[in-house]
Amino acid sequence: MAGNLFDLSGRRALVTGSSQGIGMALARGLAAAGAEVVLNGRDKARLAAAADALGEAWVLAFDVTDHAAARAAVDGFEADVGPIDILVNNAGIQHRGPLEEFSPAAFERLLSTNISSVFNVGQACARHMIGRGRGKIINIASVQTALARPGIAPYTATKGAVGNLTKGMATDWARFGLNCNAIAPGYFDTPLNAALVADPAFSAWLTARTPAGRWGRVEELVGAAVFLASEASSFVNGHILYVDGGITVSL
Repeated sequence: MAGNLFDLSGRRALVTGSSQGIGMALARGLAAAGAEVVLNGRDKARLAAAADALGEAWVLAFDVTDHAAARAAVDGFEADVGPIDILVNNAGIQHRGPLEEFSPAAFERLLSTNISSVFNVGQACARHMIGRGRGKIINIASVQTALARPGIAPYTATKGAVGNLTKGMATDWARFGLNCNAIAPGYFDTPLNAALVADPAFSAWLTARTPAGRWGRVEELVGAAVFLASEASSFVNGHILYVDGGITVSL
């Protein structure tokens, strides 16, 4: 019985920003748990390569920052292929710089990619999930949902918003049978963090600051995603699950 709680067979999962990094790892992990996976991104060639690497996956190319495009893509997929049972809002970007010199254009890109996309794709999928009386939405937050670090104040603001939007989704949609939660990764070795991984001083600081004493591996996020996508989390709503080696609980 316990094993069946985590079985995603017969479910279909859309993972945004899934041609590399955390998105690709989560797509692979959900597929291993039995789900059909729908990969998303803007670059069709990279998506096709990711689908080939995964072995079997749907590809749905659209810009998550475009509300009309997101809704059209989701509506079209639902009509032509079938239900999207699980949504992982993973698409996101980073831009570093002193707050007093931060580019307004870069700030707007962060807002659009990290927050608006969660609203756009979340709403598009929820409209269908509500009608079916079930659905799983997993937003990718960050340790910056709870903590700040010099040079990334706008990113921190966007991830704080993702955390609160997750709570709002749960508050509005739990009564319709949806489970809306977030995973907040700590510091993982991903393309988004390539500059930090390559910086010996930062890596030394991070390993000393993190109780687990190391960078995270993207595969270590899969268990949290499978839990929140499965029946095992049927009464979990509005939760932010930190997967961070303990960095948010230690001074």
